[in-house]
Amino acid sequence: MHTRTVMPAVAVGSRHAYGATAALLGAGLLLGVSTNLAKVAHGLGVPPLGYLLWSLAGAAVILVVVSTSRGRAVVPNRRGIEYALVSALLGVAVSNLIFFSAVNHLGVSFVALTLSLPPLLTYVGALALGMERFCPWRAGGVVLALAGTAVLVVRQWAAPHADPAWIALTLLGPVLLSAGNLYRTRRWPPGASAESLAPGMLVGAVIILALVSLLPGWSARVPVHDGRALALIAIQATVFAGQFLLLFVLQKRGGPVFLSLMGGVSAVFGVPIAMFLLAEPLLPGLAPGASLIAAGIACMLLGVSACRDAGARAGGNEARDASSGSDMIRRRSPSPAGGRQRRLAIARRRGNVARRPSRTNCC
Repeated sequence: MHTRTVMPAVAVGSRHAYGATAALLGAGLLLGVSTNLAKVAHGLGVPPLGYLLWSLAGAAVILVVVSTSRGRAVVPNRRGIEYALVSALLGVAVSNLIFFSAVNHLGVSFVALTLSLPPLLTYVGALALGMERFCPWRAGGVVLALAGTAVLVVRQWAAPHADPAWIALTLLGPVLLSAGNLYRTRRWPPGASAESLAPGMLVGAVIILALVSLLPGWSARVPVHDGRALALIAIQATVFAGQFLLLFVLQKRGGPVFLSLMGGVSAVFGVPIAMFLLAEPLLPGLAPGASLIAAGIACMLLGVSACRDAGARAGGNEARDASSGSDMIRRRSPSPAGGRQRRLAIARRRGNVARRPSRTNCC
């Protein structure tokens, strides 16, 4: 029988909630930095595939060393290999290759703000799979984030030099990220820690990208004689290591929907960095779009407490109903011993059963 898996809401005001929120802010910041570094790499002439592959390879080495030093390395098995490859395909390799390539055509600001789409898609998927209960606060938050993203997409599409093909391809990235969020939660290996799962996913992403580099027209080469390019890859590897380690921590503590807010948080950091440090022009519709996205994130963060309390009340009512139902059944259902006594009494009245002799002493 299928068991419904409901991810617990993050308890606001507890150490668990503070840890999940800190992981959300840290992962979002690192994701925003990664998007900007991808544009810097393009300026240095580093191809997106080579930049992504070697950065992920460096991050995988860092996380393998960290997990091994802490005694949390996992021996590869069939379940772990499947988890690493599917997670890498959905959440790392293809989606990041799309985003890192799109920044050259659409700019960092548009790509960063597009990353706010996963909360809506993840929430809908989690509801469909029975991993989340419906909560008006969460629903309102993801709708606001979607509205903000819609404003940005419409304004970008109407821009004079818009590239509809790249806009459409970029919108595929959040779909893959949402599928990855749900898959990692659904298939999380029992007893596994975040430190043991993150390295395997990055190794899987490196394998997938290495296979892509063998296709015609693709190459994983980087300018090895350019010290600036190599230094940038090393920085990106460090950022990736922290980003994906926090991603798994956040996945375990907050669930798939809370994790998907990482994209919206990255936009809060990534867009100002792109505008002030990379001199990107003001994105059309930035003010209303960013405001709606920020309101959606705030709604989601502030609403988890209400969702948790509502879920606790519902659980308490169900428990009371089950208890009262059990009491009624016990009152209505005679005990086996009582039933046997009544049957014996009826038989004696009919003369079918002789009474037991008295055990009083004889004279």
